[in-house]
Amino acid sequence: MFRDREDAGAKLGLELSRLQLHRPIVLALPRGGVPVAVEVAKALNAPLDLLIVRKIGAPGNPELAAAAIIDGDPGEVVLNREIVETYSLDDDALRVLIANERPELERRRLTYRGKTKPISIAGKTAIIVDDGAATGTTMKIAIRALKHRSPREIVVAIPVSPQETVTALEQEADRVVCLSQPGQFQALSHHYLRFPQLLDNDVVSAMAEAAQLYKTGQRHVSGLVQKP
Repeated sequence: MFRDREDAGAKLGLELSRLQLHRPIVLALPRGGVPVAVEVAKALNAPLDLLIVRKIGAPGNPELAAAAIIDGDPGEVVLNREIVETYSLDDDALRVLIANERPELERRRLTYRGKTKPISIAGKTAIIVDDGAATGTTMKIAIRALKHRSPREIVVAIPVSPQETVTALEQEADRVVCLSQPGQFQALSHHYLRFPQLLDNDVVSAMAEAAQLYKTGQRHVSGLVQKP
């Protein structure tokens, strides 16, 4: 049980700091992953960016991801082949589903990052952070998209997840760091004492704070500002 997302992030950051990761970049899945990722970035003194993913639900089952749109430069559509085949989705059907979800992805991109481009992860360690993973479907699709961006390593960092989901994610990522794998996994909110719904403004303010903290930390490291 975690007090809140910040508590989970601090504990994740401590665990990740023991791994001596090469040039880490922390990538938060908004909205819930952002406060967790802020604490991870603090612990690693690493830059924080967003990995904006818009799930494309299967017809009649919106929680089941048939595909996802991943924000980036350029953006990318990643298909979940098993679901596409199960629902017999042809190219025309997929185009319609994707077109329906793209406006929300664009809205979030403009709201969260404006004109700022994503940080390059080429040759670096990409750490994908969320506040937990129930089925892990969105996380799997995110991993597959990031592999096309030439990272040195992909690490999944989550506070809590069922053991079977962790096992599945280990087949996709180079490493998975999960602090709690309860036998009786329920909704994510049941594993936190405080689990408020987050708004877009929460994401924007948290990212601005993290960026300022990282700049300050870099100045300390370079010696331009003396530590107290």
